[in-house]
Amino acid sequence: MPAARPHIEPRLVPTADSVVVKEIYLSVQGESSHAGLLCAFVRLTGCHLRCTYCDSEFAFHGGKRMKNADIISEVKALNTPNVEVTGGEPLLQPGVYPLMEGLLSAGLEVLLETSGAIDVRLVPPAVHKIVDMKTPSSGEHTRNDYRNFTSMNASDELKFVIGSREDYDWSKALITEHRLLDKPYGILFSTVFDKLHPRQLAEWVIEDRLPVRFQLQMHKYLWEPNARGV
Repeated sequence: MPAARPHIEPRLVPTADSVVVKEIYLSVQGESSHAGLLCAFVRLTGCHLRCTYCDSEFAFHGGKRMKNADIISEVKALNTPNVEVTGGEPLLQPGVYPLMEGLLSAGLEVLLETSGAIDVRLVPPAVHKIVDMKTPSSGEHTRNDYRNFTSMNASDELKFVIGSREDYDWSKALITEHRLLDKPYGILFSTVFDKLHPRQLAEWVIEDRLPVRFQLQMHKYLWEPNARGV
């Protein structure tokens, strides 16, 4: 029987009242079951992965350190009930945990976009977690933290970004091996933009009667694919 995981309380970290922020902006949510909703985005700086298809390399460095209270005030000024914390990899910064708690306390619907390479067990349960499992074409699939499969709840979603038939078959096998269709959270399939045609992925899903949510990165069709702040 595996040893019990130690409980870690992120609010006890003395310096966890701030994070390094790359950008804060208002847009339409482009992915997940929240797609199409007006949403504020808080993009944090830094990532420990280097995925081949990364579309946010600009967030690896730079940004400015901000107090969580100031971030929450700026988000509230954008006048939308929805906010997503993203990156980079936001869970690398200890201050993100109290930041999410503060956003929840402000009455906001909080989403988290995270890489799948860090266990989400410390994330406040009320946060809607979107966990991105890295497929083989990312070059980082060996970094996935499979503890996430038991750390997620019914309000969360597990995302697979598919760039090839190999990615699709790998994802299906993982779903079967870990019985992910029996889990309470949703499963999302989307394509690597401009690498695999969405119609091809949709046809594979239909052919296999795979009960996942097919999705597009809506923002990349509304605006120029590399546009920032959208």
